[in-house]
Amino acid sequence: MRHGSEMNFEGRVAVVTGAGAGLGRAHAMALAERGVKVVVNDMGSPGGESTGRSAAARVAAEIRAAGGEAFAHLCDVTDAEAVEEMTGETLARWGRVDILINNAGVLRDKSFAKIGLDHVRQVVDVHLMGSIHCTKAVWPHMVEQGYGRVLMTTSASGLYGNFGQSNYGAAKSGLVGLMNVLAIEGERKGIRVNALAPTAATRMTEGLIDERILGLLTPESIAPGALFLVSEDAPTKTILAAGAGVFAVAQMRESAGVYLPEGDRSPETVAERWAEISDMSTPVVTASAFDQTKRYAAMADTETGAVP
Repeated sequence: MRHGSEMNFEGRVAVVTGAGAGLGRAHAMALAERGVKVVVNDMGSPGGESTGRSAAARVAAEIRAAGGEAFAHLCDVTDAEAVEEMTGETLARWGRVDILINNAGVLRDKSFAKIGLDHVRQVVDVHLMGSIHCTKAVWPHMVEQGYGRVLMTTSASGLYGNFGQSNYGAAKSGLVGLMNVLAIEGERKGIRVNALAPTAATRMTEGLIDERILGLLTPESIAPGALFLVSEDAPTKTILAAGAGVFAVAQMRESAGVYLPEGDRSPETVAERWAEISDMSTPVVTASAFDQTKRYAAMADTETGAVP
């Protein structure tokens, strides 16, 4: 059953990375069903074998068979030059890029005590640097056309932590920071930037999720949230958690804060007043780092009569 007016994606062009299977495929198919022209990007499976070409080609073929427009482009998102070439091919074919969904990813799970730095670098390179490469490639074109929608794929591991995923959690948390900054920089240019925190049964989570609930955690149950976040009326600087048909907004908040006079700024006083300092009954959502600075300065000014 449909509710309200149907979202209009007419004439839009999207690049979806890691779209040969799982979440990326679900996003690509859902966009194509709404008339979006889709670049299906993929490189390979989490194991590293080169299955991405046939997987991406199959998804693109599915889209075309259903009457949509799509082409597959095989490139590694950690290769900035190759990503630029993908963007160039997209512009040559369709003249614009309206939507970028940064979905490509890998897992290399191991406890922090045992993990090798090579696996840390690999995961950070794919998730964080790969998203930076792709966003950097399309950004000037979105600025020029005065319209753009960028979706980062973060994770509950980056928001809340998860045992054995220090590399993955760090990369996914980094994507939230990237989203926060780009949402501010893109606001006046017609570019909205959001993050999706999905939990789904995909090729990256095989063997990690109880078989009994795999049927609920489908990539297709998440795609509607992704489409909303790249729609014309999308919010910006928003984290949407999604899984099994459940959608929730996650926020970074802080307590109202407590001003300590200069003569009373000791670790002992922080400990004594910790209940007040950590009181989240009236949380504050901060628009930017500078807004936080201004708020702290205003609190100090109120207490002292002069900003320190």
